[in-house]
Amino acid sequence: MVTREQIVKWLQAVGDAMAANKEILTQLDAAIGDGDYGISMDRGFKKVNSQLSAVVDKDIGSILKSTGMALISSMGGASGPLYGTLFIRAGTAASGKHELNTTEMAVVLKAGLLGLIERGKAQVGDKTMVDALTPAVEAFEQAAQDGVDITEALGQTVAAAERGMKDTIPLIA
Repeated sequence: MVTREQIVKWLQAVGDAMAANKEILTQLDAAIGDGDYGISMDRGFKKVNSQLSAVVDKDIGSILKSTGMALISSMGGASGPLYGTLFIRAGTAASGKHELNTTEMAVVLKAGLLGLIERGKAQVGDKTMVDALTPAVEAFEQAAQDGVDITEALGQTVAAAERGMKDTIPLIA
């Protein structure tokens, strides 16, 4: 099971990771983009974390939707609407839930991914985050169908995301 308390701790950890890695993310983005990704992600998750106290006692859906709205309102470029839509759609799928089992979590992840794809119009092979997120969500869905516990399912998800990311290396954007 994943509880709302774990979701809040995870969002706080993501915020800490974005702050700690802001410079490297910006440097990586500067090589192929406009060089603001680290700054934008740090700003977005600072806003997310500044608003968590207002939703910490609410259901997981409300927490995720609040996260999405904070990202949309604080991040520039395409990242804010993309990540924001992912969280809002995931939140809609988690509405009213205070904990999620593996099967419910698979539904939430799929809803977020489909929202992101709908918003950004990217498909696997376009050399975008969809190339990592799609196999990750598919791996989680398969783990849920196989009755795997959430910890093992997340491990399989991370491995699939890494494979998806590495598969983009030879692609031309």
